Amino acid sequence: MWLLRGSRSLPSVSALDLARWQFAITTLYHFLFVPVTIGLVWFVAAFQTAWHRSGDERWLRLTRFFGRLFLINFALGVVTGIVQEFQFGMNWSAYSKYVGDIFGAPLAMEGLAAFFLESTFLGLWIFGWDRLRPRVHLATIWIVAIGTTASAYFILAANSWMQHPVGYKINPVTQRAEMTSIAQILTNSTLIRAFGHTIAAAALTGSMLVLGVAAWHLRRNAGDALFGVVTRIALWTTLAAAIVTLLLGHTQGQLMTKQQPMKMAAAEALYKTKSGAPFSLFDIGPWQAHPSKSLVSIAIPHGLSILATNSWNGKVLGINDIQAAYVAKYGPGDYRPIVGIDYWSFRIMTGLGFLALLIAAIGLWLARARGRLERSRRFLRIAVWAIALPLVANLAGWIFTEMGRQPWVVQGLLLTKNAVSPTVGPWSVGLTLAGFTALYGVLAVVEGLLMFRAARSDPEPEGTYPAPADGSPITPPALTY
Repeated sequence: MWLLRGSRSLPSVSALDLARWQFAITTLYHFLFVPVTIGLVWFVAAFQTAWHRSGDERWLRLTRFFGRLFLINFALGVVTGIVQEFQFGMNWSAYSKYVGDIFGAPLAMEGLAAFFLESTFLGLWIFGWDRLRPRVHLATIWIVAIGTTASAYFILAANSWMQHPVGYKINPVTQRAEMTSIAQILTNSTLIRAFGHTIAAAALTGSMLVLGVAAWHLRRNAGDALFGVVTRIALWTTLAAAIVTLLLGHTQGQLMTKQQPMKMAAAEALYKTKSGAPFSLFDIGPWQAHPSKSLVSIAIPHGLSILATNSWNGKVLGINDIQAAYVAKYGPGDYRPIVGIDYWSFRIMTGLGFLALLIAAIGLWLARARGRLERSRRFLRIAVWAIALPLVANLAGWIFTEMGRQPWVVQGLLLTKNAVSPTVGPWSVGLTLAGFTALYGVLAVVEGLLMFRAARSDPEPEGTYPAPADGSPITPPALTY
């Protein structure tokens, strides 16, 4: 089918292409908020715990200051997450029909258990400052932190099953995937590695946001003792989170080399199976979605074999050989992802992780001398801009994870082209795609303005909550924006 315009003819866009674009846009937009929310809530819980144990008012001021940033992200994350899940029934009904018996279980656990847990206790935390006993109120924010993290676990359980299906059987009558063991799904090896890597990345995201906000305030007032303390806490957290994220990402990559060899071969632009495979530093291939060779390649000899197999001459499968094996196993078809996207998204993700580690190390080196960090306006300026590093790395990581699995929507079981809704046409998907893109653009502006305003505002002044003369606990009012 062709759309005619003058003497030119343009191919029409299929409902499948539009549905993929819509899911990609909504998912990536949603995931801007998720790691920020998970990372920030643990900072807020830690600050409130420090206040509860020490009685030092500065920890209370920090709790309420960063608590506002957390609430803004939580609200936007909920709204965008709901839209994302609706698409399974609207644009991907064939997928939902095929795997709904399995995919729905962890999503139901997330919605009925984790989400209600975090949302209920978040309400108690917001409005319970002067209504709950201090210890009970402290418990509410820790329950929110646990619920938020548990939500990530159940969502990743569903996604990990798509990457590495376990605990299922194919019904010979209905040809649907049916669950045989929820325990296997919730202990999937892919899930365990992905969860650790995701939470560490969220901690990195939250710590670099805290670092950047504190750095902005220090640039304005180098003598601000409150944000001087926060900066050092954030630097140590960033350093630890970056190291853990990179190490867990390495182990996750080794697992994917076994479970999804095509994805990892594309990530290294490795076309032929090799023992002692090199690690690619820079690669240029033909301008094709699925090239079969490299034109220019700069690599470290034996590097990939060491990283992938812990062996100097370990064997690593190449794209061309995996493609031939998949054709023999699954039938005719092209089972290669878009190599360029896979290759560069992987390098953006890991490169920005190492850059975050470097920034934290430099900041801690500056912090050795009293006042040197606060006076280094260049570093403080870099720290503010570095807020974007983990956000971009997170998006690149998810692009690599999902695009590297293509053309499968469920690895080895269901192709993406067979998962789209058969009765939804291009116009329907196109209109909703345009609507969601416009709406999310407006929400991005709103989110940016709210976060910018909250981050630039001053914490509540020192002495706002003097200790009562009778020795009773300080009871601040409800937290509002």
